[in-house]
Amino acid sequence: MSDAVGPGDLVLCVNAAPNHVTGRPVPLQAGETYRVIGVMDFACPCGRSDALLDVGVDFAWCQSRFRLLPKPKAQAKTRRVSAPRETETVR
Repeated sequence: MSDAVGPGDLVLCVNAAPNHVTGRPVPLQAGETYRVIGVMDFACPCGRSDALLDVGVDFAWCQSRFRLLPKPKAQAKTRRVSAPRETETVR
């Protein structure tokens, strides 16, 4: 996944279990999305991934905790323009 994920991408947290290296609780919330700040090509000590993701919460997290969300597709929207109506005064 490290080659597909880059800075600015949105990822979904799918695993908020305690830290699998230290056993301490993590501040991440399962089901929340995070924006990737940086990708560090460093093998996680757990052996599950080849990169750590920096999402702005604490230091960096194993990429196995996240799933990459698809990029939103640009859609053209038609807008209605409201012009003021001209009123004619009748005497």
